[in-house]
Amino acid sequence: MARTTNRALVTLPNLVSTSRVALGCGFLVAESVAVRLALIAIASLTDFLDGWLARRTHAASRLGALVDPVADRFFALCVVVGYVLSAQLSVWQAIALMFRDVMSIIGWFVARNVRWLRPITFKARLLGKAVTGLQLATFLLVLLVPAATDAMVWLVFLVGTAATIDYTLMLWRERDRER
Repeated sequence: MARTTNRALVTLPNLVSTSRVALGCGFLVAESVAVRLALIAIASLTDFLDGWLARRTHAASRLGALVDPVADRFFALCVVVGYVLSAQLSVWQAIALMFRDVMSIIGWFVARNVRWLRPITFKARLLGKAVTGLQLATFLLVLLVPAATDAMVWLVFLVGTAATIDYTLMLWRERDRER
């Protein structure tokens, strides 16, 4: 496991994560399908690359552990908003795609305000990573195979619901261990 450090705020992995903020903003103004596809591909690559770099260079940090999911959520939100504004997604599809992300934000605020949750370390979990991957696949399908969008949105929603339940159960198990 990579050593966690707080040595530097500006590290290569954090810069790679933060790049998804710029990519999300770029997606909102891009009109070309090719440019949007490229932005999604680059964002997908940076999502893998930041963690790999952090582990490889021993630059994992608490800040990086926060920046990465925030950048993921920001990019996803930009893409979903861009698709809604261009009528490529409906509002219900946007809500379904972002369900897990909204629940994660609510969970984070609850965890910061409930005393017994504060010491629990939040880590990425397999189902959460699966939702992110499915979201990225859905973003591509909206452009490449629009007819598959509804099925993928439902799949993201179902896996997102399972991920939310998984995180909740993990918190309860950790709470019981802390006692």
